[in-house]
Amino acid sequence: MNEIIIFYAVAPDESAAQTLAARLVATDAAACVNILPGVRSIYRWRGAVEQADEVAMIIKTASARADQVKSFVLAAHPHENPALLALPVDRVRSSEKFCAWIDDPR
Repeated sequence: MNEIIIFYAVAPDESAAQTLAARLVATDAAACVNILPGVRSIYRWRGAVEQADEVAMIIKTASARADQVKSFVLAAHPHENPALLALPVDRVRSSEKFCAWIDDPR
């Protein structure tokens, strides 16, 4: 049984998020990607406080494919330093059927 990994990422707009998500699912790197528009990020960048309207992405995958997700997002993302965080999922407290589907979405 694989560990399930949830990646949290943001894209600069819905078009970029859609492109990343479609490629991740088409290549079987991710089982599913949720695109959540309307995110306002406030952050420090190169000494200044910045704000940006962004699109959040929740990427669901099995640990066996997590490196593929990471490599693709970092290479294809338009930002110089893309936000990408990997979070493990507690399978015991999660839906068994949903986790099984993430393991093998085909």
